[in-house]
Amino acid sequence: MISEGVTIIGAVLERSKAEYPFSRSRPLNISSLHLDPPGDREVLVRIEVAGICHSDLSVVNGSRVRPLPMLLGHEASGIVEQRGRGVDDLAVGTRVVLTFLPRCGNCVACDTHGRAPCLPGAEANGAGTLLSGNRRISRNGLPVHHHLGISAFATHAVVSRNSVVAVDTGVPPEVAALLGCAVLTGGGAILNAAELLPTQSLAVIGLGGVGMAALMVGLGVGSQEVTVIDSQQEKIDKALSLGATRGFAPADVPDDFRADVVIEAAGKVSAFESGLRMTAPGGKLVTVGLPDPAERASLSPLDLVATGKTIMGSYLGSSVPADDIPRYIGMWRDGLLPLENLVSSEVCLKDINEAMDVLTEGKSIRQIIRF
Repeated sequence: MISEGVTIIGAVLERSKAEYPFSRSRPLNISSLHLDPPGDREVLVRIEVAGICHSDLSVVNGSRVRPLPMLLGHEASGIVEQRGRGVDDLAVGTRVVLTFLPRCGNCVACDTHGRAPCLPGAEANGAGTLLSGNRRISRNGLPVHHHLGISAFATHAVVSRNSVVAVDTGVPPEVAALLGCAVLTGGGAILNAAELLPTQSLAVIGLGGVGMAALMVGLGVGSQEVTVIDSQQEKIDKALSLGATRGFAPADVPDDFRADVVIEAAGKVSAFESGLRMTAPGGKLVTVGLPDPAERASLSPLDLVATGKTIMGSYLGSSVPADDIPRYIGMWRDGLLPLENLVSSEVCLKDINEAMDVLTEGKSIRQIIRF
């Protein structure tokens, strides 16, 4: 039993909107921190692998305002090392996927089965707390905020039981980590929001971890016509090797190109507007990217009516993680979801600022930290 908590090492964001490159301004500081023991319905997890996602970068560059200082990281896998009171359905030693939006299961949003973000979960995420409203991280006696209920850029995390999904140890930790954000978000955009049919054509704009996961799940569903759009030729080549039909740089997309389902995963207003133009009459545009909140898109309401297009926003892939993660594991086991291909590089925790530069430059699919 751990009664007094543990000392951990983690990457704390001290300030947002720091000057790029972050390798020079160094807004993330590797710190020694105190982690309290888990409270009721909480667990202590030893982090195995954490993915570095655009949602982390959005806090670093200030496009997503969060309370600071904050221990970043929200996509991860790990091993349960201690259970708080009331956690009777999760054994110590279990490998878990950490998911960044806890669902209380009781609010009106949870009744939408993933379509709307859990209200208490979203409130806690915005405040930098766990679902309980508590903070378990401190430094020199002062509180440090949680990132999306996870704070996975560290050796250990205390999280709500509602923020983890158990998987068997046959699922490698890097695959398990990717299930928590990239696959839930990109795959859920395909399965839950767009409800892609094998007979429908698909286009994916932006080939980071989320976009590449959407591509994989679209191919797994059986779509025979899958087009990818990205500014990095290496990413297009990777997508083509995985089974995409064709790929374009944004400036090279033919004017008459249309797809039944378009997934916008670039997080840019220009990509959203291009995606709407690419959406076929009667088709769906699903946007999952996180552009700067001050940006605004231009569209024609008449065009929406005349063409019968649908625009959908999808947060965490409109997912219920406990239901969806086993589905993706099944696809992975069947060879339909080669998630190992999402990992573009492994980095050390001490190089987290440099990793944010790589992410800013759009050069990675998914960088991971292996603890």
